[in-house]
Amino acid sequence: MHPSPDAGSDERTLREDLAAAFRLAVQFNWHESVGNHFSAAISDDGKTFLLNPRWQHFANVKASDLMRLSADDPNVMDGDNPPDPSAWCIHGQVHTRVPAARVLLHCHPPYATALCALADPTLKPIDQNTARFYNRCAVDLGFGGLADDVEEGRRIASAFGNHRVLLMGNHGVSVMGETVAEAFETLYFLERAAQTQILAYSTGQPLNIMSAETAERTAAAWDAYAGMADAHFAQLKATLDPSFKD
Repeated sequence: MHPSPDAGSDERTLREDLAAAFRLAVQFNWHESVGNHFSAAISDDGKTFLLNPRWQHFANVKASDLMRLSADDPNVMDGDNPPDPSAWCIHGQVHTRVPAARVLLHCHPPYATALCALADPTLKPIDQNTARFYNRCAVDLGFGGLADDVEEGRRIASAFGNHRVLLMGNHGVSVMGETVAEAFETLYFLERAAQTQILAYSTGQPLNIMSAETAERTAAAWDAYAGMADAHFAQLKATLDPSFKD
């Protein structure tokens, strides 16, 4: 389940970026005890992927700690060091069924999770960050308990539809991206957007919701900032103790 000695440079870079994402999630208070999970595909079909070990705090994750798993291996959960059942359920099925999910980040950040606890967890376009997600989030209101079996994983994978963000009612959020930097940036702005909306709700005043035309134009304009994710993530990584690369 751990890397072979001849793991390629691309996998090494991916390991370092994913390890950095765990460390940064702690800084932003997105972690929760020793749960939650991030993964990254290393095969073209997405079925071979890196995943954090069971019950290891995000603050301690190193590149070499990441498990190398195959979604086609029926014995993964029977080994000596199996992944967290929920992690295997969600990530194994999403990477199998959504090859575009090169990186998948699942966690319970405070404001996004609070939003997902509402009867209507949709993000309203009330500022440029919330508008970033206009018509670009899937919402799953089918929560049935802890995600720990294959069928629930399949259901969650299907719930994404053609979106890269899944607001999971009564649960948390999952985001996907082509790279760790891209997925991390999406998660970053998703939590910021949720914070803005929760704070706006807390005033008890009516929301100033943009028109559909303005919201769509604002969301589309974010595409021009594609390189922003790489710059942001690189500068955040530079603030970390380099032990994450070990």
